Amino acid sequence: MKYSGIGGQAVIEGIMMKNKDEYATAVRKPDGEIEVSKDTYVSLTERVKLFSLPFIRGVFSFADSMILGMRTLTWSAGFFEDDEDSQPGKFELWLDKVFGEKLEAALMSVVMVFSVVMAIGIFMVLPLLLANFFRRFIPSATVMAVLEGLIRIGIFITYIKLISRMEDIRRTFMYHGAEHKCINCIEHGLELTVDNVRKSSKQHKRCGTSFLLIVMVISILFFMVIRVDTVWLRIVSRIVLIPVIAGVSYEFLRLAGRSDSKIVDFLSRPGMWMQNLTTKEPDDGMIQVAIQAVESVFDWKAYLDENFPGWEKG
Repeated sequence: MKYSGIGGQAVIEGIMMKNKDEYATAVRKPDGEIEVSKDTYVSLTERVKLFSLPFIRGVFSFADSMILGMRTLTWSAGFFEDDEDSQPGKFELWLDKVFGEKLEAALMSVVMVFSVVMAIGIFMVLPLLLANFFRRFIPSATVMAVLEGLIRIGIFITYIKLISRMEDIRRTFMYHGAEHKCINCIEHGLELTVDNVRKSSKQHKRCGTSFLLIVMVISILFFMVIRVDTVWLRIVSRIVLIPVIAGVSYEFLRLAGRSDSKIVDFLSRPGMWMQNLTTKEPDDGMIQVAIQAVESVFDWKAYLDENFPGWEKG
C-alpha cells in the first residue's frame, strides 16, 4: 500500500473526495445523471501554524471534517428536497430577515454545535453515569474504567445498528464503502476502473469509524490513570479531556494510514472490523460516482506512474 493523501466521505447519494486543498462532491441526481461540484477548502491546520503541531492538529482536523462534511451534505441534500410549492412560515421569514445571506452558515453552525453537545452527552457522559451504578459493587477504579469503556463501545455499536435500518443511511453506508474501495484500488496500484474498485476492500485504516473506536479505547487508558472522587468531577474530566484523547487518537490513525508495519496493522484490526458496521458493498452506479469524485481532484494515473511503474501492464 502506498499513501496517496486523498480522503473523503459519503454524502446523500454521493461522495466527497479531498486532495490537499481541493475537494469534489459527486452526486447521483434523481434523474440518474451525476453532478460534480469542485471547490477549495484550506484547513485550520494550514491557516494557523500552532494548529498543525502533533497532538494539537487532531482536534482541528476533526473540526475541518465536520465543517466540510456539513457543507457537502447540505449541497447534496439540495437535489432531494421536496419540490412542492409551499409558503415559508413566520419563523422561516424571521430567520431570513435576521441572518439574510448568512442564514445557511448560521444554521450549519447551530447544527454542528448541537451535534457535538449530543455526541458528548451520549458517548462520554451517559456511559459514565451507567457505569456509576456498578461502583458500589466494583471497588477497583481500573475495572470501572474498563466497564465504562465497554458501555461506551456498546452504545456506539447499538446506535450504528439502529440507524443502519433506515434506507437512506444504508445507502450512505454503501457510498461509504465505494469511497474506501476507490482509495484502496489506487493505493494498491490498480487502474481506477469499476471492476478493479469492486474487487478492492471496503475497509481502510484512515477511516473515521476507526478514529472513533480509537478514541473510545484511548479513553479507557486515560481514565484508568486519571481518578477523581465525585461523579461531577468525573463528568468534567470526561469533557475536558476530549481534545487530549482526540489528539492522541488522531496521531495513531495518521501513523496507521502511512505505515505497513505488522504491529500497526494488528492494532488497526479492531477499527477495521468496526467498519463493517458503517460500510456496505456498493453497486456499480455508486462506484461510478466515487470514480468521478476521485478524478475531479486527483491524477491517479500520475500517482500510479510514480509509485507503481508498469501498472498499465498489470
